[in-house]
Amino acid sequence: MWDNVPLLRIFSNLLFGLSLLLILYGATRYVLHLSVFPLNTVELREAPKNVPIKLIDRVVREHIKGNFFNVDLNQTRSAFEQLPWVRKVSVRRKFPWALEVELEEHVALARWNGNGLVNTHGEVFTEKTDQALPAFFGQPNTSVQVATMYDELGKELSPIKQEVIQLSLSPRFAWQLRLKNGMVIELGREHMQQRLERFVEVYPYSISTLPNSVTHVDLRYRNGFAAYLPSGVEMQEKRTSGNKV
Repeated sequence: MWDNVPLLRIFSNLLFGLSLLLILYGATRYVLHLSVFPLNTVELREAPKNVPIKLIDRVVREHIKGNFFNVDLNQTRSAFEQLPWVRKVSVRRKFPWALEVELEEHVALARWNGNGLVNTHGEVFTEKTDQALPAFFGQPNTSVQVATMYDELGKELSPIKQEVIQLSLSPRFAWQLRLKNGMVIELGREHMQQRLERFVEVYPYSISTLPNSVTHVDLRYRNGFAAYLPSGVEMQEKRTSGNKV
């Protein structure tokens, strides 16, 4: 081997190349850890509405370590995600000496089962708010379904200018809603939109013309519905026939 000149030349070239790579690697690590690349600024893409600025300052002071090149973006993102009202965080380097942080906050859509909140994505989270919000009640893992139904029912009710202030999904997956005027509506487990659409069609000509406010409406009939007055008297819409479904 030692008298094989071509082989020795190849071997020496490999050693030289490996040594050069190690030197470059070490020099690069040294340069990147120098204080000449400090992080001078942390920029927020948008001012938060619910996240206290003092908590953001604390994350910046306590969790952002290193310089522009070696700061741990995943660790920084995780630290911001622990803040109240934060749903999602995006962190990226912004040349030359800054980090750009984008905080997506939860937007509360309703209260959930009396002790939580639901955001506009149908996700449950736990925070405190003084906002006047509708109340959702449902089984575990049904918050997205309830939030979607709330949106659909709101569109159905818009022609009669009524709002849903409470929406419930029972363990048997039957729907019940309460309107802003206090009326409770039983929708049942199937054809909910069609039943409510039928109710909206006749509302201006029947329910809204009664001298006394209707307290309860049962739409769980095949071809109509039953309405109950405060006195307990039942009024059936003319098309009502058959059993509840």
